[in-house]
Formats: sequence, structure tokens, C-alpha cells
Amino acid sequence: MPQAKPTVGFIGTGVMGAPMAGHLLRAGYPLMVYNRTFAKAEPLIRQGARFAPPAEIAAACDVVITMVGFPEDVEQLYLGPGGLIGQAKPGAFLIDMTTSSPELAVRIYETARRRGVRAMDAPVSGGDVGARNASLSIMVGADPADFEAVLPILRVMGTTIHRQGGPGAGQHAKMCNQIAIASGLLGVCEAIAYAEKAGLDPEKVLASIEKGAAGSWSLSNLGPRIIRRDFAPGFYIKHFIKDMRIALHSARRLGLLAPGLELVLGMFEELAGRGEGESGTHALYKWLTSHML
Repeated sequence: MPQAKPTVGFIGTGVMGAPMAGHLLRAGYPLMVYNRTFAKAEPLIRQGARFAPPAEIAAACDVVITMVGFPEDVEQLYLGPGGLIGQAKPGAFLIDMTTSSPELAVRIYETARRRGVRAMDAPVSGGDVGARNASLSIMVGADPADFEAVLPILRVMGTTIHRQGGPGAGQHAKMCNQIAIASGLLGVCEAIAYAEKAGLDPEKVLASIEKGAAGSWSLSNLGPRIIRRDFAPGFYIKHFIKDMRIALHSARRLGLLAPGLELVLGMFEELAGRGEGESGTHALYKWLTSHML
């Protein structure tokens, strides 16, 4: 990396991407941004970021970060006509922070390497809270030297940052994260529903159990939202369904059973069929309470 702060491009300024890009801007990185819905990029533009299409960002930036919705978006963005890899400067770093397919991450890495561009997968965990607080966990699949080169940038957005291995390893680690969350979130919803049915004050119950063996990020951060019936998205159901489908596909390729994941995926798919795809993942509580005996 040069001594001066490199110019960074950030593509995808939604619920997670906008605060992540904002941290980079405030840390002094020259920033270019793009989002399909221009209004979601406007706050960053008012703070000094420059809006440009992806091809222009790739040609101008030393580092390009992507945080988009689905693997097909990632594939088109990187490998499609006029994609980032073909437009990037030689030696540029391309960091995909979308939760996507491990196999696609490997394809992007290999295509980029043939063109003299350095690509890596770096999905995150921590939700909207972690994005706003710059406390994300970042799981990286990259060559060791490339990881070290971009580590200062990753540290602006997260606090727990580990290279998991080579290309695709970051996505595999994120699948572990999503598998653990799926069954854990169901437990959170069941516990709150039980407390309410038993006539307890769910806030007092939450205060009693969140610091003990039952404690989890989901319990502490999503539990209060469930109690308030605030199902606004910190992370969309539609995106979690995408993640769980990738995880289940990967598990099957590895010859691994994932019964908890399969169960919760079915619940979320039913919720999405009811029009809840834009709700937060903790709206799983709605599935549970609609199936009470």
C-alpha cells in the first residue's frame, strides 16, 4: 500500500454498507460510492464521497469493496460484461464483503489473479448494530500478503478480523456463522414466547438469562426488538434465506447433515411467502406465535 491513504470504492450502500462506508470516509479515505438506489448513497455524498458507476470506480480506486445482496449480483458485478475485474487497475484490491458462495469466491479470485488484480472474500457478522459501531466480525479468505495489505482498512469497519484461509475460506466461515445463528434465533424466539405465555415480564426474563449460559448476540440485540414488536430489518429475512440456502448447499457438498438449518430455513421460507421478506430476521417470532397450539 502507498503511504497516502488509498482511494476506496464502496459498492452497495444499504443497511450494512452505508455505515461501513461512512467509517472509511471519516477515517480519511478518499471515497467513491455506488448504489442502485441513489437515495441510499446521498448521505455519504453529502459527507464528501463521490458517486460513480462501478466501472468508473474500478478504474479509479486502489481498493474496491462490494456489499450487495445476492450471489448473482456478485457474479454480474465482478465477472459480467464491463465487470470490476476487467476494469480494475493492475494490483488493485477487490474485497467482496457480501455473504456469497464459496465456489464463486474462488472463481472471482482465480479470474482476478490472471489479470493481475488481487481479490478476496471478506463477509461480515454483527448486523446493523455492528456496522454502525464499527464492531463487525470479518472473516477473510485471501492470500496472506493481500490480507496484511488491506488489514488497516478492515480495522476501520470491524474489531474481530481473522484470515480463515485462502479464497473461499471467508465464505465458508460465514456459513458456520449463519448455521449457528439459525437455530440460536429460533431458541430466542421460543424463550420469549414461553415467557409471555407463562405470564412473566419478558424484559425481566431477558435481563436474567442474557448474562448466563443462554447468553448470545441474538438474545441481547434481537430479544428486546421482539419484545417491542419492532421487526424493522437489521438484516432482511430475504437475505438470510439466501445465506441459509448457500449454507445448506455447501453442507450437502461436504456430506454434512444440518437438520437445524433445514428446519429454520423452512420457517423463513414460509414467512417470506407471507410477505415478510423485507422484515428483520427476528420476525421468526411471528412464525412461532402463528403456530401456537
